[in-house]
Amino acid sequence: MRRMTTFVLAATLAAFSAAPLAQQQLDRKKVPAPGPTPVLRVPTWTTSKLANGAQLIVSERKGLPLVSMSITFVGGTRQFETPGKVGVAAFTTAMLREGTKTRDGEALALALQLLGTNVGAGVGAESGSVSFQSTTDKFAPTLEIMADMLVNPTFPAAALDRLRAQRLVQLAQANAQPGTIASRVYSRVLYGAEHPFALTPTETTVKAVTREDVVAFHNEYFKPGRAIITVVGDVNAASVKGMLDKALAGWTAGGEKPAFKYPAPSAARATAIYLVDKPGAAQSVVSIGLPGPPRNTPDFMALEVMNFILGGHFQSRLNANIREEKGYSYGVNSGFSFGKGPGPFTAGGDVVSDKTDAALVEFMKELRGIHGGRAISDEEMTTARDSLIQGLPDRFSTLGGIGQSILSLYLNDLPMDYYQNYPKGISAVTKDDVLRVAKKYVDLDHINIVIVGDRKSIEGPLKATGIAPIVILDAEGMPQK
Repeated sequence: MRRMTTFVLAATLAAFSAAPLAQQQLDRKKVPAPGPTPVLRVPTWTTSKLANGAQLIVSERKGLPLVSMSITFVGGTRQFETPGKVGVAAFTTAMLREGTKTRDGEALALALQLLGTNVGAGVGAESGSVSFQSTTDKFAPTLEIMADMLVNPTFPAAALDRLRAQRLVQLAQANAQPGTIASRVYSRVLYGAEHPFALTPTETTVKAVTREDVVAFHNEYFKPGRAIITVVGDVNAASVKGMLDKALAGWTAGGEKPAFKYPAPSAARATAIYLVDKPGAAQSVVSIGLPGPPRNTPDFMALEVMNFILGGHFQSRLNANIREEKGYSYGVNSGFSFGKGPGPFTAGGDVVSDKTDAALVEFMKELRGIHGGRAISDEEMTTARDSLIQGLPDRFSTLGGIGQSILSLYLNDLPMDYYQNYPKGISAVTKDDVLRVAKKYVDLDHINIVIVGDRKSIEGPLKATGIAPIVILDAEGMPQK
């Protein structure tokens, strides 16, 4: 074996040595030629309704013997959790795996393991889902298990106790992390502590959830009237509908899509630095922003281009400055959290503690720059447009990506030809559009700056910047002296 390995290696080296010199050397001064521009091919799909009222979307993809399926529910924790029971949705979805009327939790896990798949479940801020991916021949049995989990869960009390104990440990660990503190305080500064955008699980709410709460949440939330089922892969649309009607025959009709009505965020205040003490922290977590527009804003594409330039990619203005040039951070960025309500615009990241003040100066410099303090170049506009447009085909590169992309049209009430028209819309964005939306949505006179770090070492330098007055908050976002 050793002789054979030596022979193969020697032959390989000889072949390389015999290759033309031009093929062996790389001219690092020459920019490699770009590859072909990705071609956008938006998949087709069919729509129908199941007997129980659930909407069905099927996209047939015959290339591989795989199927991706998801049951998505319109509305999430912001619509269906109450302030005193925040966390009940997470318990409910976790307990779908703990047993049904026909299988206990161990039997469920074994059945899925034998099929080589898994059923995932979760509820986010504005939607939730139960989903799986399987080979084509295992689709029917996996669907049967998913339906059993969805329709016939037993929610054993012992499982809730076990999951609660785990969740309390996770909360304690997370609450010791500056990033968790920053996220909580930032949302409360922007929206107010009682706003749906600011509610997060706490030890009190986790302990308050009972088995009866879990059962009630399941009965209220998982309704076919607010469900959108997406099936993508090696299937036949007509056959899938029949399989789903049979598998979900016990899923009783009912449920409506929520209205997504949100209270107004906290009133705009003059720009301030909200400082939360994390003694001994080696890094400071910086979050700068304010409530933004909903996804249906007509300025969406202009905001996409503006944010790409500011902080939406590795060589964006923020990251090129604060990470690459100054070395204050491993990475900073910016972005809009688009949804049905006023999701936040946020610029920030983790920065070296003793450079917190210098990093904040650079953050504000780049925010002023996108307002017009630094002219937007033709190259920046071209890079932003090309990157956004050429990144679009990648959304359809996997079965899961296809399903999510199609689903997004229905969740966000977008036109069915949205993806076909996206390149045209992005290409139409001008420099004037970028400046207009920057000034409209990134209001530097009322922007909120939340910093979690070692107060003893960073408060003085932050004050010396003169950027804004400093307000001291505790880890829950409450004012301190």
